[in-house]
Amino acid sequence: MTHCTSLDFLDSFYRRYGSFIPLCKSDILSHLKGRFNSGFSDWKTLILSAAARYQTALIEMPVSQFQVVYKKHILTLEDLLTLADQNWLNDQVMNMYGELIMESSHHKVHFLNSFFHRQLMTKGYEGVKRWTKQVDLFSKSILLVPVHLEVHWCLVTADVASKKICLYDSQGNALEKVGRNILKYLITEAKGKHQSAYQSGWTKIPQQTNENDCGVFVLEYSRCLALSRPFQFTQKDIPKIRKRIYKELCDCKLQLQD
Repeated sequence: MTHCTSLDFLDSFYRRYGSFIPLCKSDILSHLKGRFNSGFSDWKTLILSAAARYQTALIEMPVSQFQVVYKKHILTLEDLLTLADQNWLNDQVMNMYGELIMESSHHKVHFLNSFFHRQLMTKGYEGVKRWTKQVDLFSKSILLVPVHLEVHWCLVTADVASKKICLYDSQGNALEKVGRNILKYLITEAKGKHQSAYQSGWTKIPQQTNENDCGVFVLEYSRCLALSRPFQFTQKDIPKIRKRIYKELCDCKLQLQD
């Protein structure tokens, strides 16, 4: 019965998330503990072995047309697969996660999507002026700006109250120019919105990191900043964080208890 229950759980998990990328051994064991409310340490190896065989077999039957639809966002299984292994995250994943971050912060934080900087660079302020027509950026506590530089993700943040711009980049000086661009944008936006207090006095602070999974780090830094949590993660935590982000995207909400 325990064996059948674990397979039922795997089948349900696979259909809910479209793949086994976010699955952890602890998910299976927690499910079984919840069902039987008793220890089964003697069965643990057997259960996980059977689950692994079933998992391998089920992968051969992909979930047809798997999608996550949330507000204006649509994620396909191909988008979600960028969270596997050490793949680079794509714009769709970055931007839907940004939406979840804003909602979890009760919109005290604003996430400018990953196309913002590109548009700003190619068309200038007039090209992004309408993006904040319904948003008062200067009423927010923090602005989060993910920046895609070819195959590299970086993050620019603006602490509105203290007028500090922070640059999170694993490649040293790549963000210096980006930081200047965002600073110029904020000053122009402040003038356009008649916010005299924000037309000067901004400072830039480099916050260099040295990790490889730049897209995942951008999202995790953004999450921590939005939820006022310390940066207590390192490169070794990234595989677990990738799984959590995958689940959060499919569940359309952040897991507020890690």
